[in-house]
Amino acid sequence: MKLQFLDTTLRDGEQAPGYSMNLDEKVRMALQLEALGVDAVESGFPAASRLDSDCVRAVAAALRTPAVVGLCRARDADIDRAAEALAAAKRPRIHVFLATSELHLREKLHISRDECLEAIRHAVTYARNRCGDIEFSAEDASRSDPDFLCRAVETAIAAGATTINLPDTVGYATPTEFGAMVADVIRRVPNAGKAVFSVHCHDDLGMAVANTLAGIAAGARQAECTICGIGERAGNAALEEVAMAVATRRDAFPGLSIGIVTQRIAKTARILAEITGHRIPPDKAIVGRNAFAHESGIHQHGVISNALTYQIMRPEDVGINDEEIVLGRHSGRHAFEERLTELGYSLDPDRVGQLFERFKGIAERKKEIRDRDIVALVEASETPRNQAEAWRLASFVVNSGNAMVSTACVTLRKGRRTAREVAMGTGPVYACVRAVEKIVKHPFVLEDYQLSAVTERRDALGEARVLISDGTGTYRGRGVSTDVIEASILACLAGVNAMLGSAQSALGTGAAADAQRSAIK
Repeated sequence: MKLQFLDTTLRDGEQAPGYSMNLDEKVRMALQLEALGVDAVESGFPAASRLDSDCVRAVAAALRTPAVVGLCRARDADIDRAAEALAAAKRPRIHVFLATSELHLREKLHISRDECLEAIRHAVTYARNRCGDIEFSAEDASRSDPDFLCRAVETAIAAGATTINLPDTVGYATPTEFGAMVADVIRRVPNAGKAVFSVHCHDDLGMAVANTLAGIAAGARQAECTICGIGERAGNAALEEVAMAVATRRDAFPGLSIGIVTQRIAKTARILAEITGHRIPPDKAIVGRNAFAHESGIHQHGVISNALTYQIMRPEDVGINDEEIVLGRHSGRHAFEERLTELGYSLDPDRVGQLFERFKGIAERKKEIRDRDIVALVEASETPRNQAEAWRLASFVVNSGNAMVSTACVTLRKGRRTAREVAMGTGPVYACVRAVEKIVKHPFVLEDYQLSAVTERRDALGEARVLISDGTGTYRGRGVSTDVIEASILACLAGVNAMLGSAQSALGTGAAADAQRSAIK
């Protein structure tokens, strides 16, 4: 029997502070989730805002295989907005939720239990008339009265819900309690056999994955997760952890299979990190840099003798290549292109040519270029939608010291146009940013700036990440170079080009979605 995965990175995950995505970013992430093999993509809350509705509409038009899910409250207007946003989806699903715990009924909704049951019946029936696939969530299920929870679930199924979600909304339950609740509902609800049961767990007490696995062991056949566990408050159950737990411990989950292409997990996590600007913690299970690293002498000896002594998974099972091919300044385009393919990238020849030129420039300054360098280079060199309208760095000169105000002279190119400005700032990076701002003639604020090394050696590439805003939106940029000032300018330009191009028509439909999909493996 297949365990289905509903990924809510684009909805619940995006609600985490600092993880918001624009329309283009949501479509790109959705296409990667499709390539990963998720069964459903919860793409937003259409009634929340026009942007959310537009994002759901764009994702619905872009995806071919997974169900596209729109979340809504148990209100006719919400359901109508969801149905409209999902109109282009090949497999639309409306996800209706209403709280069932006494605390929520009394303090938030101010309704009785009978009124709650009638609201569930009406909302699910109304949604069923707009869409053939309806999911109902009993919000705060883990703190609901068991008898009333069963009545609510029975009502939802009778009204037409085909998926029933039992969430641990506030991360309160323990695995033993949560598993017992799921088993109890499945056993006691008379029409339970007409629906797929789902679990959605939060990580407030650090038990989201454990509770999800307990719910699966109790009979749930859909897991609602996010990549790297992102989400509001402490986050959600991490998809990669749940998927690899089931794949690795088949003895604990007999008869269950998953459709997740596990070899694409690492790349999916990297893309999320790139889009959101949040690095993957080194000790993050499954996808962290240290997940397959062994520093202890005892561990190293065991792994050399037999990897199974300390590794329960192979790095390649999640898309991490354990044996790097090191490239350098004598490497040719063929070797570079072959390495890109092995790392999971399928790029058009023009893009490969541009990247190879950047690679050669870096190779002149860095003796060895490793996989992480290549990944950083690719992901920090996204091709602007309209290259003719993109600003590119031509040259820069900085004059800085601890007893003077830093000065920067920056030269940029856009198409055949060249522009140069000089600016001063409290440091060399800020001086460069101010020079860029003067050239583009579009005021912006540097909201966040991060600088880190891609690898551990002295000649490591510097990776800069910026977040800029112009009063109408926020934009992320990323740049890599052996020179941290250059990396910072490249990151700033990536954000500036995104800012200046934000008014262009959105990606995600027709040929644009096909172009994005062709770059995903």
